Amino acid sequence: MLRDPDEGSAFVFDLVEHDEPDPDRPPVAPGANGTVQAAAPAVADDADREPDAPAARGTDAWRRTVPTVAAVLAIALGTGIASDGVRDAARIERMRDFGGGVEDVSTPLTEKWVWDGDVGLVDRGLGGTDAIVLGDILAFQSGRDLVALDPATGEEAWVVPLGDDPACGPTGVSPDQGAPARSVSMMVCLYGAAADREAVSVRPDGTVSAPRTLDPSDTRRHGSARPGPDGTVLRAMRIGPESEVDLGDARCEDSGECTGTVAAGRDVGLRAESAVTGEELWTVTVPFEGAEAWECWDDSWEDPNGGLAFDGEVHPDGFGGHASADLVRLYGCGVAAAVTPDGLLLDPEPDPGTGHAESLALGGYAWLDQSGPARTVIYDDDGAVVVDVSGHVRGPSVADGAGPDTLLGTDETGGRLLAYDADGLPRWDIAAQAPEHAFLAQVGRTVVVRAQGAEDVRGLDVDTGTERWRWDTPAAGDWVIGTFTDGRAVLLHLIQADSGLPRMVSLDAASGELLWQESDEAATSRMEAASSGPDDEEVAVPALVAVDGRLLEVSRNGVRGLG
Repeated sequence: MLRDPDEGSAFVFDLVEHDEPDPDRPPVAPGANGTVQAAAPAVADDADREPDAPAARGTDAWRRTVPTVAAVLAIALGTGIASDGVRDAARIERMRDFGGGVEDVSTPLTEKWVWDGDVGLVDRGLGGTDAIVLGDILAFQSGRDLVALDPATGEEAWVVPLGDDPACGPTGVSPDQGAPARSVSMMVCLYGAAADREAVSVRPDGTVSAPRTLDPSDTRRHGSARPGPDGTVLRAMRIGPESEVDLGDARCEDSGECTGTVAAGRDVGLRAESAVTGEELWTVTVPFEGAEAWECWDDSWEDPNGGLAFDGEVHPDGFGGHASADLVRLYGCGVAAAVTPDGLLLDPEPDPGTGHAESLALGGYAWLDQSGPARTVIYDDDGAVVVDVSGHVRGPSVADGAGPDTLLGTDETGGRLLAYDADGLPRWDIAAQAPEHAFLAQVGRTVVVRAQGAEDVRGLDVDTGTERWRWDTPAAGDWVIGTFTDGRAVLLHLIQADSGLPRMVSLDAASGELLWQESDEAATSRMEAASSGPDDEEVAVPALVAVDGRLLEVSRNGVRGLG
């Protein structure tokens, strides 16, 4: 048995006796060429599928190939370079399981394959996308279909036909700046006219549940339906009599100026039901808090793609929401709340206060309370409070899992940058460059940070906070919209303040050495390819998404595999 050594050590082999065959274990039949055949993926064929379930076309879902033990031993018993190869293979395998993890970003990325076609619901302005990492594949709406691509080849793993007006989720992309897409184990798609809208669940292998018609009476009682996490359909609406609303002195003008405060309003009820059965799984009531008039725009839970609308009026019932793989957020007039997929309302006080919740890359959640002096409440995966600290504390956007779990934040004065262990114990305390810092990555023994408005990116020692390196190239206004790592290098996806062009930059995580960066010509070409056509005046910033260790570029015109 091969044991993975510590960094820089030799590989060790344990000699073990060969076990006798288990008489109770069924034999594994060899394939036609004498090789052992892996079990086929659990894909429901047409004969076994429930009568009305939509069939997935081409359901040979992509499966990861694992090197044989003999090949690993042959490499490991060779030279020291071969041992490094085994260690490298272990690193690559580990990175596939982390959000934002990529096999290799140390050398310039080139196009490996292209899938041309419509990709629905792409956020054109921010390098974002509603494409979803479903298990080890990329899934997205394309017209009336749900399409899944093999990230290694770009081939269609399967296609699920939907109906009119489809909406699928949850999105794997968090609205947190620079946070990578996270893999989900199940998607939910809604489609059809309002009176006959149906829901299905879809698994990574393309298995689709039988359609369930949504009851219009549930919409009247609980609100409009939207896809949620863990195979749920979410519904939300304002609850209570309209007489509870008191606009107070809140006023808005046609010019866009709003003043005053809404004194009282209605609560929001959030309900999760099984997409397959319709059974109610949990409900949460989010109390109304006093709201400034400028918070009360015409947000719409019913139309999540409608965006914010301002018509010179105060909308005390306006609210919207966002459902990602591990957090449901509600926002709007008098509402700022986050709910876990299990239905637990996260909030540092008994009543929701002004604040912002984020899911952490290494697990759990952070609630950044902005209602008074800066403070952060850290929760574990189950929603239990781990620690309550002063200042605004965050985890890394991406991490390779090799070093100790780390949280970073500034104190309430904004003058000190502090590091904490995952349980909230202080680790180090250094002078801060600015009141806010973006925690871009943690790779090995290095944390990579960017101070708000700073013209540099810094690598700090994870144990002491000592500066290990500094990269001085970015302008103060450059915006990091995505971060990825292969466990050795960090890839930053930037928007340049002066030109609006995106740029990919790769830095060695240990030394800060610039490994490569994208030219303006290449960035311009990417943006032009992401627009809808040669006559389109609005040029898009394509999104970068890590899927099973592969880096994919997603625009509304298609998907490219990079490597």
